[in-house]
Amino acid sequence: MKKEKEQSSSEEQKAANENLLIRLNQNYGKLSKGQKRLADFITAHYDQAVSMTAARLGQQVGVSESTTVRFAMQLGYAGYPEFQRALEEMVMNRLNSVQRMQFTYGRVPQGEILETVLQSDIEKIKMTLEEVDRSAFERAADTILSARTIYIVGIRSCAPLASFLAFYLHMIFPDVRQVQTNSSSEIFEQMIRITEDDVVIGISFPRYSMRTMKALEFANSRKAKVITITDSVHSPMNVYAACTLIAKSDMASIVDSLVAPLSVINALVVALCMKRQADVKKTLESMEKLWDEYQVYSNDEINGLDDARPMGGKRAALPVKEKA
Repeated sequence: MKKEKEQSSSEEQKAANENLLIRLNQNYGKLSKGQKRLADFITAHYDQAVSMTAARLGQQVGVSESTTVRFAMQLGYAGYPEFQRALEEMVMNRLNSVQRMQFTYGRVPQGEILETVLQSDIEKIKMTLEEVDRSAFERAADTILSARTIYIVGIRSCAPLASFLAFYLHMIFPDVRQVQTNSSSEIFEQMIRITEDDVVIGISFPRYSMRTMKALEFANSRKAKVITITDSVHSPMNVYAACTLIAKSDMASIVDSLVAPLSVINALVVALCMKRQADVKKTLESMEKLWDEYQVYSNDEINGLDDARPMGGKRAALPVKEKA
């Protein structure tokens, strides 16, 4: 069992890192001598290169800044910033949880952790807003609206995102299925009836889930539409995607920051509700009647501070403010 888990983890890391590594390997023979020195340095010292500017990286290996920029473009990136983001993703995927936490927060004083983490989440949402593809967002909504059955796949830390999305889509659509699984075989069993009339939404962030990727591969083989919610256009999840929703994440420690992905999911749910207002209204009215009939929300629900009482039924005494 332990051997299988180690193998699965190794496969996930390989899938996450292979895009940049494949580009380096495939283009190595076409590179100039100076660019080959850059490739060799990055392969051996990626943890150092990730924080270097184009000028600093060039200086490190003895080439000009313009050579470093051309090197990034030779690998197929739009420029050095895009190449550096791909390098950051590779670094974060190769580090274990403790190393990732030290890499991101190692120099932050303990007293500034709260502010730093919240500010980081704010920045991730801002970055997502700047980079999100509006047309892909609309295509995703239209694809979901036209689907017969909606499958949602999110493994490990992405499982709460999948549950959240499934919970609200159930209010809009008649057939929504969250794939619950601990193995690849269970994925195929739950998706065995998927067809070209269906859509699967795959949610995955570093470290990317190989099981999620296999689910998307299976859906694609059955000609189902595939929508991915992931952190980058370089994500291996996008191999089978008809459209991709990019949301920036920060896997800095054992607690993954998925604030931006949740915001994108929120926006998707709202967009779908607006396109199906009549259906949503009808569903909510029916649910309200059921909640009342079966007393789903009854007197044991606390609606505010005034309803809060200690076990004896008396209001807790407020502290007496001393006079100056």
